[in-house]
Amino acid sequence: MSWALFGIAALLCLSPFLFTLWRPAAPRGRREADLALYQAQRAELDGQLAEGRLDQGSHATALLELQRRILAAPAEAVLRQGSGQPVLWAALFLIPALGLGLYLWHGQPGLPSATLTERTESNAREEALLGQLRARVESLDPANPATRQGWLLLGNAERSRGHLPEAAQAWQKALAARFDPDLAGDTAELLAELDRPAEATALLQRALAERPADVRLRYLLGAIAIRQGEVAQGKAIWQALLDSAPPDAPWRAPLAEQLRRLP
Repeated sequence: MSWALFGIAALLCLSPFLFTLWRPAAPRGRREADLALYQAQRAELDGQLAEGRLDQGSHATALLELQRRILAAPAEAVLRQGSGQPVLWAALFLIPALGLGLYLWHGQPGLPSATLTERTESNAREEALLGQLRARVESLDPANPATRQGWLLLGNAERSRGHLPEAAQAWQKALAARFDPDLAGDTAELLAELDRPAEATALLQRALAERPADVRLRYLLGAIAIRQGEVAQGKAIWQALLDSAPPDAPWRAPLAEQLRRLP
């Protein structure tokens, strides 16, 4: 049964590749193909973690190594029509092979718990990989479009290791290269967690200027105001969000309950 579940999970992860292979090819760059492969491989790793076939340490190590390899891949000129397809066909075989290899390597359910020494050594290896990732990103040319993606990957890696200030800094550099409301929301949420509400509010206001109807951004703006003691302002933001919500919005009732509980 476990092999059947593994096959189903692999098929679900590979479905974006199958869709891409069956539609007409479009011009794309080497970097874009590498990042598509990274997303699929990360989904496979996350699936193994959720199913218990990888522990947290093994997942973090594999993810850091994957991010380091993606950043090490060179950014090249646009490829010819359809030339990315061999990469995708190769991925159809490589991704399940990677998942199977990781399962056989780290997914043994009968293995005893790691000792303190083993955990310490694993943490040291992960920090070393993260250090390589930092050095790689910092060495990239700021004018290179791949550099922004590097800061995004570094921010994800820093956050997964619990390095929240470093993650916020990396994402802020990605935003400086090209502003994105979704990333601004993620960064603002992290800044609020770090007790830096002024920076978080400024980011949210800029993001809302581009996307004024975004539910998540509006909610976060109200939440930060309430956390800072500006309850009336936060309530006004949330009430306006509730008033504009569709009747069948799934978040409508929870938001109304939160408003009811505010003084």
